Amino acid sequence: MPLNKSISSVLIIGSGPIVIGQACEFDYSGTQAARSLREEGIKVILINSNPATIMTDPMMADRVYLLPLTVESIEQIIAENKIDAVLATMGGQTALNLCKEADEMGVWEKNNIRLIGVDIKAIDKAEDREKFRKWMVEMNIDVAPAKIANSFLEGKEIAQSIGFPLVIRPSFTLGGTGGSIVFDKNVLDEALNRGLTASPMHEVLVEKAMMGWKEFELELLRDDKDNVVIICTVENFDPMGVHTGDSITVAPAMTLSDTAYQKMRNTAIRMMRNLGNFAGGCNVQFALNPQTEEIIAIEINPRVSRSSALASKATGYPIAKVAAKLAVGYTLDELKNQITQTTSAFFEPALDYVIVKIPRWNFDKFKGADDTLGFQMKSVGEVMAIGRSFAEAIQKACQSLENDALGLGYYGKSLMHAEEIVEYIKVPKWDRLFRIKDALMIGVSVKRICESTGIDRWFIYQIQKICNCEKQLAKVTLETMPAELMLEAKRLGFSDEQMARIMEDESSAADIYEKRKSLGITRVYKMVDTCSAEFEAKTPYFYSTFE
Repeated sequence: MPLNKSISSVLIIGSGPIVIGQACEFDYSGTQAARSLREEGIKVILINSNPATIMTDPMMADRVYLLPLTVESIEQIIAENKIDAVLATMGGQTALNLCKEADEMGVWEKNNIRLIGVDIKAIDKAEDREKFRKWMVEMNIDVAPAKIANSFLEGKEIAQSIGFPLVIRPSFTLGGTGGSIVFDKNVLDEALNRGLTASPMHEVLVEKAMMGWKEFELELLRDDKDNVVIICTVENFDPMGVHTGDSITVAPAMTLSDTAYQKMRNTAIRMMRNLGNFAGGCNVQFALNPQTEEIIAIEINPRVSRSSALASKATGYPIAKVAAKLAVGYTLDELKNQITQTTSAFFEPALDYVIVKIPRWNFDKFKGADDTLGFQMKSVGEVMAIGRSFAEAIQKACQSLENDALGLGYYGKSLMHAEEIVEYIKVPKWDRLFRIKDALMIGVSVKRICESTGIDRWFIYQIQKICNCEKQLAKVTLETMPAELMLEAKRLGFSDEQMARIMEDESSAADIYEKRKSLGITRVYKMVDTCSAEFEAKTPYFYSTFE
């Protein structure tokens, strides 16, 4: 179906101020959406209370309103502009909630404004925890044992019937706001009160915690003809128990069997097609039992999300740009693939590289803050790295964190004893990745680390490779280093500065650079290629590696 000609002006609702737990990736989506709609000759009116964004630049939309995200502001904009439709799927949970509130007050109906991208029924189906659970049961899709609570006493009764550990998940919140994991009855009261207060519906889902299960997230696009594509499959480094936004994530999924992936993919497509009136970007989260490969659905977000922005950058596929065009009537097969500029947008990316995202925290600025990671997101941003292997990508990401780490390691800092470090890594904290590396360096076994953390052993073996190379580097000088070791270190993501810190002589990063240049070991630049070279790509950005 081509562009809906009856839509000549669209109101885009932004995501509001940058709040810890919400990061700032929605600016990427809102900006892409505004540009995408204006390409079609549609007038774009944008509301966002946060001036520190690209989307609020006067060049991005025809009219920009820096107003509080309230129904009153929406009514003011409607009075001053002719608006045909509203797009609420680009501003995160804030935009969806405001859209729903305006609908309940009859604003859209009274002014003859249609909702595009998603309707209220689909929002409720996905965001209302009880409706989502019932919907999954109707579709024969497994979910964790859970019940909804609208009061404190009701929550306590449900907790007793399900048993600990539990997850408290508030309805209609973003970044796990108000959510928590409860291991025993001593902290249940506080967790229930926090969750009920955080939910605008005063509603929480009390759910059995699937501790130790692996977590995966699928990014999808759907048009109103029920065409669906999986853009990206993201695997969490951490098992269930850490919010996706606070977990190290890897794309494509590294430890997922093809059988489990196909089941997950088919389930996600069924969910998308059964969602109702929806056209655009969406993500679905699953938990997987590592022993049996049983999967359960955790949630579906009927909007582009933080991870949609990550998936766009990771794959080169402009999810928000395409999602905005789907919302105004186009179908996936009608749109041109932005990567090849010759084939259709109705394709699933294939990656020949590895993406690693590491969240970034600022606990040092918040004295007394609990730095334990859980179901409520605490990160203030994230870094993303691209490499030919997981080891290279994770080292690159660590180099971008702007802390004392030069790659995966804290050099010159004292290490804990083996027993102390094993106890420390049992609890998810911001520096667990570095402590796992320390544990491997002092001889703690891969098996013991896996048992302590629940992290898949494949990831720990990859970190072991980095440790083995580091131990070899520590035994050589610049003069005695063989070319093979230099090449292996660079392929594993070691920076020149990192190698200078490790080696036993006093070589500088500049010395190592000159040495590797003389050996012919220099960077090559590869295109971020969504098609794995099956078609000629025209992506305008590259990543460096050693091959």
